[in-house]
Amino acid sequence: MTTPQVFGVDIGGSGIKGAPVDIGRGALAQPRHKVLTPQPAEPEAVARAVREVVEHFAHHGPVGLTFPGVVVDGSTRTAANVDPGWIGLDAAGLFERTLDCPVVVVNDADAAGLAEVTHGAGRDERGTVLLLTFGTGIGSALFSGGVLVPNTELGHLELRGKDAERRASSAARERHGLSWAEWAVRVDEYLDLVERLFCPQLVIIGGGVSRKHEKFLPLLTERAAKVVPAELRNDAGIVGAAMAAAGR
Repeated sequence: MTTPQVFGVDIGGSGIKGAPVDIGRGALAQPRHKVLTPQPAEPEAVARAVREVVEHFAHHGPVGLTFPGVVVDGSTRTAANVDPGWIGLDAAGLFERTLDCPVVVVNDADAAGLAEVTHGAGRDERGTVLLLTFGTGIGSALFSGGVLVPNTELGHLELRGKDAERRASSAARERHGLSWAEWAVRVDEYLDLVERLFCPQLVIIGGGVSRKHEKFLPLLTERAAKVVPAELRNDAGIVGAAMAAAGR
């Protein structure tokens, strides 16, 4: 029996990557293809870059796409790490016109969380699960009893008078030239904040930095919540985007 495949695209502040996804296994069916995110990341330019990724596989059919901001009914409401032209935009309509296929647009961290609680590190946890993606910013996906609370955007919680992602994202580590140990102190401080607010049983660390989890996870303070790396690593967004498209 052939397992259905749906295409997933993960749009980030620095890169756009996509691949066909084996929905049954929750895994990429082919190696992903990546292009750089246009700078500035204006809607039309990003849509063309997404088309380049999809056309690389000669894909025809539904496409799930992530977006690094709040998404409600296919419209993008915020744009912290991309061009402000996305605010209030019918993003689903833009991508459908550009790709000439049905699309679903979801928050990037929500997509990664969906993949992880279904196929990855959170699949056996029925309590409160919080996935955090550390990249250009900090994305978040909050689940209670397996049910997603969408668009939490916890990277914008205030920490030391500014957005937490300005201090503790992976981009902040690179921007300030922090060692892994120095960055771990900032991540600890951020985890203290979200743990006080949401009391999760499990925290999953995702995003590109999850590939190097052995460099910083052992440096974090032991806490009530179990902190683990994302099992799908940086492919979780692609997988979750495809799952969202398959669900529609």
